[in-house]
Amino acid sequence: MTTEDSATDRAAGGTAGGAVDWDARVAAAWAGFEADPETDAAEFRALIDALAAELPAGSPAAPFERACAWDSTGHSDRAVPLYREALALGLDGYRGRRAKIQLSSSLRNIGQPEEGVKLLSPELVGVSDELDDAVRATLALCLASLGREREGLSLVLGALAPHLPRYQRSMANYARLLVEPEG
Repeated sequence: MTTEDSATDRAAGGTAGGAVDWDARVAAAWAGFEADPETDAAEFRALIDALAAELPAGSPAAPFERACAWDSTGHSDRAVPLYREALALGLDGYRGRRAKIQLSSSLRNIGQPEEGVKLLSPELVGVSDELDDAVRATLALCLASLGREREGLSLVLGALAPHLPRYQRSMANYARLLVEPEG
């Protein structure tokens, strides 16, 4: 069990089994929502609200899950304050990184991409995990919204290069050259 899992257990207010059960029910709600494009958005948000209400007051997971539900049903404006609340309550680890990515995307969607750039830029040098490419992709979108397409393209090419079967070194160099001064 990771530190984040332990924190989730404590946030869920019980034993490891209680948090695992809560996490499993949240995962099942999301799987159902993602599997059925006809899912009613309001009903889905109500389901997530009910699950979030099971957590103790002050749990950062509750506003995070609510933010995700609003965001995924097309309401970035409603998601932003909830992501901020989750982070202010100490959401960290994997969910904290997801919150930063999703908050940055939502900020871009509501016309505040500069805040997204400020939030995600430190993630480029932070802990590396499976979300690295999502950080770069979202940051690239924020940069493009600010007219900084070359920087965004550099990030995307840099993220793509390691996944290519060939041309990895070339693409990584092209990515670097997009933002380095000529000379």
